[in-house]
Amino acid sequence: MLTAWWRDPWRKPRVLAAVTILYLLWSLLPVLVAALFSFNAGRSRTSWQGFSMRWYYGDPVRSVWHDDTLQTALVQTLRLGVVTTLVTVPLGVALAIGLHRWRGRLPNAANSMLLLSFVIPETLLAVALLLVVTNLALPFTLGTTSQVIGLVTFQLSYPAILVRARLATIGSQLEEAAMDLGASPLAAQRRVILPMLVPAIVASAVLVFADVIDDFVIVRYLSGDASTEPTSVKIYNTARAAPTPALNALATLMLVAAMLAVTLGFLLYRWLSKRTGENESIGSFAGET
Repeated sequence: MLTAWWRDPWRKPRVLAAVTILYLLWSLLPVLVAALFSFNAGRSRTSWQGFSMRWYYGDPVRSVWHDDTLQTALVQTLRLGVVTTLVTVPLGVALAIGLHRWRGRLPNAANSMLLLSFVIPETLLAVALLLVVTNLALPFTLGTTSQVIGLVTFQLSYPAILVRARLATIGSQLEEAAMDLGASPLAAQRRVILPMLVPAIVASAVLVFADVIDDFVIVRYLSGDASTEPTSVKIYNTARAAPTPALNALATLMLVAAMLAVTLGFLLYRWLSKRTGENESIGSFAGET
């Protein structure tokens, strides 16, 4: 009976389903436990003492709402996420379009270097940027500006690769058809190609934002005073002392922000992909007729 089930190619993938469930439990359970204890009424982070919103706003001194240092870390994290996303995504889109159209050895080498951020250890990049900022006469020092530059350097590959993949699926037919109808190359790029790249751009923005607010290595090496320490660094520095569940509350807020960004980005991506697919179908039908 068991042998017949195992040899059946149409059987339900129970083993794969079990492995997937175990992986999800192993990955999410510690996060859920940490988020649960952010609602603990007592100071313990291991012993449940009742449900309370004390560490979010109830405690007049140590809660996230009243602790200026936790608020500063939260604001700095969101600031880095927004600014880095606004800088990285347009640069990545421009880089992807340029590499997609440029032919030769130099663009091929640049295209290969896009993969370096996936290969080079983040610690190595952070140390190298630290040495550059501290040893060269630059118009900025360690702090928010250095952190943004480091994060942009590390994150630039994500939108470039995603947009290049989208460009490969679009092809050149629609742009050539627009130019045949009288559009300039710039107008064809702006009115045909860029609207079709919007789903990839949205996905890139969500990926960059979610990765930045979770970053630790680069922002820690390039941080200046305490006012430039984001949430990840604040949690790391405080966890070795006598932390309260306020740190759990701070981490939970970051988790909620990341999940909200991913959810909104996914919904927007699906909506834009559907509209883009409809436009492509209409364009193909018009070209056939």
